[in-house]
Formats: sequence, C-alpha cells, structure tokens
Amino acid sequence: MSAVILGMGNPLLDISDNVTEETLSKYGLEANNAVLADEKHIPLYAELAKQPKVQYIAGGATQNSIRVAQWMMQEPGKTAYMGCVGDDEYARKMNDVMKADGVDARYMVDKTTATGTCAVCITGEGKNRSLVANLSAANNFKQSHVQMPEHLAVVENAKVIYSAGFFATVSPASMKIAWDAAAKSGAIYCLNLSAPFLMQVPPFKAVFVDAIPFADYLFGNETEATTWAETEGWETKDVSFIATRLSLIPSAKGVHRRVVITQGAEQTIVAYRGNITTYPIVRLPAGKIVDTNGAGDAYVGGFLAGLAKGKSVEECHKAGAYSACEIIQVSGCACVGKPNHSW
Repeated sequence: MSAVILGMGNPLLDISDNVTEETLSKYGLEANNAVLADEKHIPLYAELAKQPKVQYIAGGATQNSIRVAQWMMQEPGKTAYMGCVGDDEYARKMNDVMKADGVDARYMVDKTTATGTCAVCITGEGKNRSLVANLSAANNFKQSHVQMPEHLAVVENAKVIYSAGFFATVSPASMKIAWDAAAKSGAIYCLNLSAPFLMQVPPFKAVFVDAIPFADYLFGNETEATTWAETEGWETKDVSFIATRLSLIPSAKGVHRRVVITQGAEQTIVAYRGNITTYPIVRLPAGKIVDTNGAGDAYVGGFLAGLAKGKSVEECHKAGAYSACEIIQVSGCACVGKPNHSW
C-alpha cells in the first residue's frame, strides 16, 4: 500500500516537562515561541531530564502532524515520513512509536551524529510552551535519500505532501524535489510558516519565497503571519489582510492558494482568491487543557487527513480543530484511542 500523505521534516525526541518562569528567563526563552538551540541552551536538556515527571515523546513539527494524520486516517500505511536520525536509543524509540502508529517511517540514519532532541518547556499550567530544538542528526538530511528509487516512488505517488517551515533550515533541495513532484503529479503541496525566526533570517526566508508559489495550502498562526508582514514591510498587523496577500502571491502552477491562519482560542482564518472565511474552533474549559504543545501540529495533521480524503475546506478545518482539541487534553503530541470524529 502506498502512502497518500507524505511528510518531510526534522525528527526530534521531545524532552518535555513543566518549568518555572525563572527557567525561561535563565535561558532567554519566551512562552509560545520556538528557537534553535545555541551553546547557552545545552544545559537545559540535562536539567529537564533530571525532573521526576519528564516525558520523552516522538516529536518534531512535521512528524507530529503526520502521526496525527495517520491517527485520523485509521488505516496503517496511509502516511509516510522522511527525516534524519542517529543510530541510537532515541532513534529506536521513535521508530517503535512510528510502527505502533502505523506510519511508514523512512528515516535516513547518520551513524556519526546523535538523534535530535527538543526541549519542551511548559508554563502557565499547560497553556504555554517554549521549544528549543537541538537538531543534531536531523540537520544532516540529504536530498540523495529522497532520490533513492524506493523513496522517490513514495514522493511521486503521494496525494498530499507536507513540510513544516523548520525543514527550510535543513534541506531546501529536498523540499524542491517534493514541490516539483507535486506540481507534476497534481498532488497537494502544503507548507507551514512554523516560527517567526524562520522569516527573520534571510537564507531561511528565501526558501519560503521559492516555496510559496508551489504551495496549495500555507499554514501559520497569527504571530507568524504578522512577522511575515514585518519582514515584507507591509506595515500592517491585520491578520486577515496579511492572509489575503499571502494567498495572492502568484502560483507557479496557475492555481489559487489557500492560506490557513490559526489564532489559538480564536476563530481560524482561511484566505482564498482575495476572500476571507472564518471558522470556529472547539473551545475547551481551562481545566481540561493539559498541554498546548503540538496543538498547531495536530490541527495540520487533521487538516491533511481531510485533504487526503477529498473533503471540503470546512470539513478539513473541523478535522483539524478536533485533532487539536484532543491533543491539548493529554501531555505531549500523543494520539489516544480511536478518533471520535465523523467524516
């Protein structure tokens, strides 16, 4: 069985637990933000690992979305994923999780580098998370892995292809293979803005400039949208207006792009052909929210599953909102039981 949804990204083992505001200050971190680790952040991983309730979860933005999409599809092998891991216990843990979830994991293995990790610092009683990614092996993914015949066949046969923007820091060449293949096959190519810093670093933003014309769906949140506008000099913080302008960037495929901007507990904005539609999200009582880490990834995962099933944008949104609602009621991006969702 060939996968209908393919993800390419940075596989990371999440090291997750609650921390204090003092911990964020100590490492120069902000709530609800994501950064790449530098030297000052390295002690944070050991600090988290020593906490009595620390959790280890197969993560990385794209891998999260693909695992959730697979959960929503409920048919083993409907999704596939590519990324680079080390030859170590962390990689074996992730492989086991992917097999149990039913995802066809096609990892490139770098025997000389450790599997990447992500410190997930949770504050605000589960409502806020700060992510610090130490890519390690994930940073070493090569386009040659995609070009292997058995892997290229997966790319060419997929109906939906997705990468979070973080992959722009690792292998733009692999992303190009994917968006070119999607343009040729008619597959839906999806991209995520993912984090403000990606737009603020010129080489990374250049990848988005190349990729967006090939994207059929562009995802992001309100902070990422306003950061894009800042880097473009648009001089506006109107998220609907920004989404509209992003949707009107000319397509290399001669089609119209949909831009999907989530806004946490507020309604989701979808821009298409200069028009805005808003969709309500599933509101939860504060007492039911355990951990918002992975909520955005889960939304995308549900949305991708809807696209793979040929559903309308409204139905895709509902699937995404349902997935996000389920994920924030558990610790980490973990899919529990079977989805109680009507397609």
